[in-house]
Formats: sequence, structure tokens, C-alpha cells
Amino acid sequence: MANPLLTLKDLSLGFGETTLFDGFDLGIAAGDRMALVGRNGSGKSTLLKVVAGLIEPDRGERVQQGGMRAAYLPQEPDLSAYKTVLDYAAGGLPEAEADETYRAEALLHALGLEPTRGTDGLSGGEARRAALARTLVGEPDILLLDEPTNHLDLPAIQWLEEELSGFRGAMVVISHDRAFLERVTNGVLWLDRGVLRRMDGPFHGFADWQEGIWAQEEVERAKLDKLIAQETEWAKRGIPARRKRNQGRLRALGDLREQRAAQISRAGTAALEIETGAVSGKLVVEAEAIGKDYEGRTIIRSFSTRIQRGDAVGIVGPNGAGKTTLLRMLTGHLAPDHGKVKLGTNLTPVYLDQKRETLDPTQTLWDALVHSEIGGGGDQVMVRGKPRHVVSYLRDFLFDEKQARQPVGSLSGGERNRLLLAKALASPSNLLILDEPTNDLDMETLDLLEEVLSDYDGTLLLVSHDRDFLDRVVSSTIWVEEGEAMEYAGGFTDARHQRIAGRGTDGFASDTRVGSVAPPASGSSGAAKAKPASKPSGKLSFKEQRELDQLPVQMEKLTAEIAALEKKLAGADFYTRDPAGFNAATARLTAAHGEHAAAEERWLELEMKREELAGG
Repeated sequence: MANPLLTLKDLSLGFGETTLFDGFDLGIAAGDRMALVGRNGSGKSTLLKVVAGLIEPDRGERVQQGGMRAAYLPQEPDLSAYKTVLDYAAGGLPEAEADETYRAEALLHALGLEPTRGTDGLSGGEARRAALARTLVGEPDILLLDEPTNHLDLPAIQWLEEELSGFRGAMVVISHDRAFLERVTNGVLWLDRGVLRRMDGPFHGFADWQEGIWAQEEVERAKLDKLIAQETEWAKRGIPARRKRNQGRLRALGDLREQRAAQISRAGTAALEIETGAVSGKLVVEAEAIGKDYEGRTIIRSFSTRIQRGDAVGIVGPNGAGKTTLLRMLTGHLAPDHGKVKLGTNLTPVYLDQKRETLDPTQTLWDALVHSEIGGGGDQVMVRGKPRHVVSYLRDFLFDEKQARQPVGSLSGGERNRLLLAKALASPSNLLILDEPTNDLDMETLDLLEEVLSDYDGTLLLVSHDRDFLDRVVSSTIWVEEGEAMEYAGGFTDARHQRIAGRGTDGFASDTRVGSVAPPASGSSGAAKAKPASKPSGKLSFKEQRELDQLPVQMEKLTAEIAALEKKLAGADFYTRDPAGFNAATARLTAAHGEHAAAEERWLELEMKREELAGG
């Protein structure tokens, strides 16, 4: 390992009776690109502030190389002390380079922000982009990023991925966006129950590595329980006859019991379930050539779709493209200027808003649930048609009893989102409308939400920029951009492949500026399902047909190799036992994933070409 740019030694920090982390060491060297993960409330953001030197630990030492510069992106940037976004972004320049404001201007333009724009009234996404410009402009040695993709749209996320891929320094990033972490990191720092563990390797290996550690803990806990049982049995039988000689062994038994009691069990997972309402009609939404204009600008033009009971539909696109407008038209909250929308019968919708405007920050968590549409009066909430004690229900969403009487305003972003989920998912529904539900959720809660939505037997409409989440949850994707809305079968990745095949681009990569988007394809009709442009009839060439036949065999071999490598890397002691072998295996795993993705994309391209030629 290269000489660390920053070293933390014997670090400990706690608040009140809660210990966030205790006695760990960490070195960050050039080239380290670490994902910092852990449950909401585990102390990730606090640790990042300690690394940045913004918070002093209770114990420990922070040592950095002379001249090393770190830049910190906060989760909630505050621009109130600055008149314009340029003033704010230029504040990230080193003192000796403070007059080089053109660098800040260039970054702001690349991020689609006008440098002279005032800081008042910025949206969450605009404030985040200004903060990114401030963080990157000084060309630091270490980037410390707290949820950099929150409130960003897909073009901005893809731009940021490219910027970070070219960054030569070190990086520690907190994010729930798996696709983002897979592309920009090469290791994981896992903060769990006060312990910081490090895994060097691609992010997709983290889940298996984490499961391996938990499995080893279970083995050690079982061994300890067995030893305690044996020693307890010995104590019952042996002490009366050998009281004086065996006081040491008795004390050892007491130590074992204390050790077992002191073990911090794995925190439980959120117990999410959705209360499904009465069955809706088979047809949920039918839109015929709907459109919307505003001040001479076309927001949505001539879009048609049929959404039936049980469909899970994702809506994606740049900020300001009209996703929310389309969603409101489809759900009957906004009348279209053109075309018509027909809603199905017996619909019971539940809406989860992105801005969390349904939460009163002055209310306690208790009152937010009891005095709401799911409240049962007193200390009860109605969940799945049955009364539940409010504290018991809060525990399902990882809140403890002490938090029940705390104000909503004291919650972190992730905790506020969990509280909104508690309200939304308890209400009977057969149409669930979720606007950016993944913001600030920890990965375990996100995993469970994916499972719950996959099992939901109602209809789902979902607006999200989280590509991995969309791939796992939705059955079709509506892509909204520059007035055009097109629906594709499958998740985000499927939609992107189909969009590239039909247009030659996904529309995002056509300009380096995030604020720019590609114009719609000429002759685009906005029909419900996208179809590639027709080609002359005929057949694949001999070479193409042979390649198409061989690709499934190649993908099967790569799948088997990936599974074997992931199993090998899951060994809890592999890295300790053989660091060079571990690094070689992780490098091969990354390459195998890339080869598999390329083969899959090529197969899809050839298969679509074959079908088009056959039907031409």
C-alpha cells in the first residue's frame, strides 16, 4: 500500500450513551476509492466529518501528509452566506488560486447552472450541483462525499461518474446508489455496530463478504453459547466439592457470560409490508395521445399508454423534463391540454411525496402516526386492517421506544423517509405512487423495500433516478425527455439498450453539459411502446449468425466463473491469508462482469437485428 495521505489511529467517538465507533485505525492512500456504508444512524456522516477534520473524536489521532488537501461535500449544503452560485462554488478554490474563478464557472456550466444565478430559491438538485462544483474546483487530494447523487437526475449522475472515474486522488463516498458505487469505487468501508471493517475489491462483492462475516459471527456466537452451557453444568456439579480450588474457573464462567451479554447483536431489518386495498378493475390508467404545454413550451407531446392491474411502471428523465407533470396527468391530478385519460374503477391510491411535505417537523413520531389516516386513536395505528401499538409499529421501521416522543424535525433524512414509508405502506391501497422513495435509505432497508414492492399485488407508479432500484422493481419504463415520452419493456437498463438501438443514443451522452439534452428523434410519435427503425428484410450474415449462436455459451461460462469467484472472495479470511490472490481474484471478477455485460449487450443487439430483418 502507498504511503497514506491521511491516517486515523485508535479513533473513538460517542454521543451520550451511544458509541458510534470505538478504537479503529484507518489509512487512506492515493487511489483508494472507498464506499462508506452502514445502516442509517450508524454514524457514517459523523465519521466522514471526522475524516474531514470537522469534528474532533473523543479519542484518537488524525494525521495527514503535509500539503494534503481534502474537500468535503455535505449531505445538505448551505449556500445562504453567498450571493450567487459562483461565489459559493469559487469558495472551494485554494487561497493561492482564489482569483481563478473561471474554473468554478466552467464546472457550473458543465453542471447546467448559470454562474450568476442567486442562491435563494434553488431546488435540492441545483444546490447539490453547486456544492459539487465547490467540492471539485480545488482539485483536492481526497474527496469526501456524503450522498453526492441525492436529488441529481440521471444526466448529472452520469456526468459525475465520468468526473470521478478520471479523478486521480483518494475518495470516500457515502451513497445508497449501487450502480454509482459499482462504477466509482474499488473498496468498501463498512461501519457496523461501532466497528469499521475494510474490504478491498469491487462493490458487487460486498454483499457476499458481509454475509460471510455475519455467518462467522453466528458460528462464534454458537461456540460461546455452547461453552457457557458446559461451564454452567460444571458449576452446578463441581463447586460444592472443590469450592476453594475452582474459584478461578467460576470467575472465568462469569467473564464468559459478560462477554456474551456484551455482544451487540446484528440490528434487525425493517419489517416492511404493504396493506393492499380492495381489488381494482383490470384497467388502471388509459392515456390516449395526451399532451401538456406551458408558456409556449411543450412539456409532453402525444403520449399513449395502457396501465393494467399489477403493472409496475417506472418514470425516468432529466430534472425538469416533465416526469411529475406526466405522473399527475396519469393519476388524474392534472388535466391534459390534448388527448384524454381514463382511470379505472375502484382505485385506492396512496402517494409518497419526494419532499416529505406530509410530515410536520413539530409533531412527535407518535403523533405523526396516531393523528393520521392510519391512526386508530390513543396509542393505536391501523396496519393491514388490524390495530397495532404505535411503538410496536415504529420498531418495525427500526425506531426505538425513546424516539417515539421525539419531534420529526430531529430525524435524519433516512429516518424521515422510513417514517413516511411507515405511513404510506400501512394505508390500504391498490395503486401506489412513489416519487423518489429511495432517497437517504440505507441499503438493507432499500433491499427490503425492493422485495415488498416486487410482491405488491396492486399497481405501482414510480419516479426514480436509482437505476439499480428500477432494474429490480419495474416491469416497464417511461423515458421522458425534451417533450417526448416513450415506454419501453423492462427496467432502466433494458430501456436504455432499446433506446440506443432505436435512436443510436440514450439522449444523455450527446453533450458534456448536464443542462443540455438531445433533441427528440425526428418523426417520433410518442407511441406507447418504442420500436427500432425498420430495416430492409433479409438475414444476418454468416459471421453474425455464428456469433449470435456462440454468445449464450460464452455468457453461461462467464456466469459460472463469476459465481465461483464470488464464492472464493466470500471467504472471511481470504484477504488476510492471501492479499495478492484476493486482489487478483477481484480484478478478474471485475473483468468477468464487464465481459458478461458486453456479451449480453452484443447478444441483444444481434437478436433485435435478426428479428427486425426477419420481419422487414
